[in-house]
Amino acid sequence: MAENETKKVSRFKKSGQGIVRLYKEVRVELKKVIWPNRTQLINNTGTVLLFCLIIGCVIWIADFGFGHVSRIVFTK
Repeated sequence: MAENETKKVSRFKKSGQGIVRLYKEVRVELKKVIWPNRTQLINNTGTVLLFCLIIGCVIWIADFGFGHVSRIVFTK
């Protein structure tokens, strides 16, 4: 009968083990990441900033155009 009994583990201990396992798995996954070097990081950052500027200009021009058209349509 003693062989069939299972040990009861407290919820606190069980959640603590889960957290430890999570951090171990995160650490293993972060070792697999290929981190960019300084030049790649600078080039990628410049590319992102350039495209943000371009998209911002496109949205600004579209807003200006639609605003101008709506003023023409609704004032006459």
